[in-house]
Amino acid sequence: MFPIFTKTIIAGLLCSAFSSSFAQTQTVIETANKNASSLSAATKPQATQAADKKAVDPSTLPTVIQAETMNGEPDRIVRMENNVIVTRGDTKLTAERASYLQIEDQLDASGNIELQRGADCYTGQLIRFALESGVGFVLKPSYFIARNNGQGKADRIDFASEERSTITNGTYSTCQGLDPDWYLKAETLNLDTGLDTGVAGKSVLYFKGVPIMATPGWMDFSFPLSGARHSGILPPTMGHSNKGGIEFGVPYYFNIAPNRDLTLRPKMIARRGLQMGIEGRYLGESYAGETAVEGISDKLTNTTRYAINSIHNQKLTPEAVFSWNLNRASDNDYPADFSNSTTKTAQRLLLREVGLDYYGSIWNASLRSTSYQVLQDPSAPITLPYERLPQLSFHAGQHDVVGLDWSVDALMTRFWHPTLIRGNRAVINPQVSFPIIQPAFFAVPKLSFHATQYELDNPAQGQASHYQRTIPSLSLDTGLIFERQASLLGEGMTQTLEPRLFYVNTPYRDQTALPLFDTALADFNFAQIFSENRFTGHDRIGDSNQVTAGLVSRFIEGDGTERFKFALGQRFYFNTQKVSLDGKSNPSRSDLLLAGNGQISNTLNVEAALQVSQSDRQSVRSSYGIHWQPAEKKVLNLQYQFQRDVLKQLELSGQWPISHRWYAVGKSNYSLLNRKLVEGLAGLEYRADCWALRFVAHRFATTTLNNNSGIAIQLELTGLARLGFGSNPIETLKKSINGYQPSTTN
Repeated sequence: MFPIFTKTIIAGLLCSAFSSSFAQTQTVIETANKNASSLSAATKPQATQAADKKAVDPSTLPTVIQAETMNGEPDRIVRMENNVIVTRGDTKLTAERASYLQIEDQLDASGNIELQRGADCYTGQLIRFALESGVGFVLKPSYFIARNNGQGKADRIDFASEERSTITNGTYSTCQGLDPDWYLKAETLNLDTGLDTGVAGKSVLYFKGVPIMATPGWMDFSFPLSGARHSGILPPTMGHSNKGGIEFGVPYYFNIAPNRDLTLRPKMIARRGLQMGIEGRYLGESYAGETAVEGISDKLTNTTRYAINSIHNQKLTPEAVFSWNLNRASDNDYPADFSNSTTKTAQRLLLREVGLDYYGSIWNASLRSTSYQVLQDPSAPITLPYERLPQLSFHAGQHDVVGLDWSVDALMTRFWHPTLIRGNRAVINPQVSFPIIQPAFFAVPKLSFHATQYELDNPAQGQASHYQRTIPSLSLDTGLIFERQASLLGEGMTQTLEPRLFYVNTPYRDQTALPLFDTALADFNFAQIFSENRFTGHDRIGDSNQVTAGLVSRFIEGDGTERFKFALGQRFYFNTQKVSLDGKSNPSRSDLLLAGNGQISNTLNVEAALQVSQSDRQSVRSSYGIHWQPAEKKVLNLQYQFQRDVLKQLELSGQWPISHRWYAVGKSNYSLLNRKLVEGLAGLEYRADCWALRFVAHRFATTTLNNNSGIAIQLELTGLARLGFGSNPIETLKKSINGYQPSTTN
């Protein structure tokens, strides 16, 4: 009789004695597991077996052994030869010969070994492996890790557990095939699927058979086994700019916790010296933020230069939120000298703000302190805005209170400026309206009252220190909505016609003696012409006796998607407006606004906007755009922008395949007014199965007289790292080209 093996079912061939060779047969001998029921699995229904497999602990699963020849010693060892198959749960070993030590729960096997653990696979010539603990080793193995398509070969792999293994004198790649396009060769390679991390010691990275990066023995190179974050040295960054020369950096990333991380960014800039940077991010249930600090002792200017950016939001209670947004640069030229991003170099006002917000059921209040640092362009200087030290604001309102909508806005602000008039301003602005909304029309009469009080610290000569102003305002917003069934581009749609009239009456108050703390003429657009005040801020309330006429037509598909929209609008004045910023009066009617946008097809979108002067019948401002995206990684954008005597620019950008796996990317933003390239970008991308390569040349204006230019080269090795020279081309292309999609395999 066969001995009873703990956790073991022997599926083999019967013979007269256990030590004899078995002849092939279909008989299966089963023995009971000490942790399981004595009921034979063969006698259970198939559905019951599936349920048991889900419920049972994998460590208690039986071991199934198959081979053409078996012999051994009862309760100690089973020896197998020819077509050996050993399985337990999702672990399966095949070999030419093997021995199973029952007490140690250990397998020793040799000859064409293949070990499968879940979806991972290892092959080799010799293995020792403990089934329950997962501890063991393989000699001369090849391996495959399913989660990231990682694969390679080595002299030896040691398994410390089911999740941790050490590869000795091995390779790693995510490319398929015996001759991968890239691979990492290392003396030691520690893989931890639980932590999703790989760490290579004394490694060399090969691309197309050429070594492109190496780490010394004292430096480990770490990489993710998927997209998860992990601590370690990030791929080096290299670059070149016309102002700093060659740049080289080796950032280090600390994955402190799932919701916290820290990145050190040392960078050597050839002409300027060593720049040190640190960036920290954090996220919690009631708070979030990030802070970045960088500095350098600049050899070109012989000064210490730095930049600081910090954002934080903190929920103190369910109703109260504390926040800050702090930005600082050492000098006017810092962003232009040390940034390869047009978005950063364009920032000339650096905000510094600390705030506290409280939210009630029908009201909210905020207390803020706001100031700015101005980064001046000598050829186009701007005025420092007023600082608010502090500003207390309050808003309350409700809808449909016995048919009425009401709201109250109040502000108390301390305005400070080093050279201009300083003082305090208090504003209260209650409003009440009676909206009448029906499917075919709407009418919204509204009454508002604007009261303001000033207390000035340093009034100009002949100017009082105290002012009060009260101005009521009446408005009526009305509109009709007509619908009809129509056809456009061969498709049935619903067309709407929506005429709208907006009347405002605000009496004149002399405001020439009042300071201008935060007021400017509002941008003239469709949103503004349907508002009560033509000024932003609260220092000027425009006198008005005017009506705005507008007309909108939409084409709507059956599922509710708006396919096309056309609009026009104009404001007509019944009085000569006296309140202004420049002392000039307005004509009897405003400029005419026209706009349209729509989707000509699933791949082609167009938009247009035009402002026409009614005095000379010429265009004041216009914008036209076309966006064509016929397929993935195929996009072309064309845009024209015009503003009389100020702006005249033509912009073309796109991404397009030029051959198999090759893509061209580019952007040209050309000023027709100044005959100058504002921004130019050109590049190529190549996409392979397990890597991508990008070349990008970028030139852009940092000031009205100066430009910055540089090149970027990035090699993306799927599942390992992005190695680059210059700034990150993916971020540059995403910001520069509307609709851009990286040609990546990730």
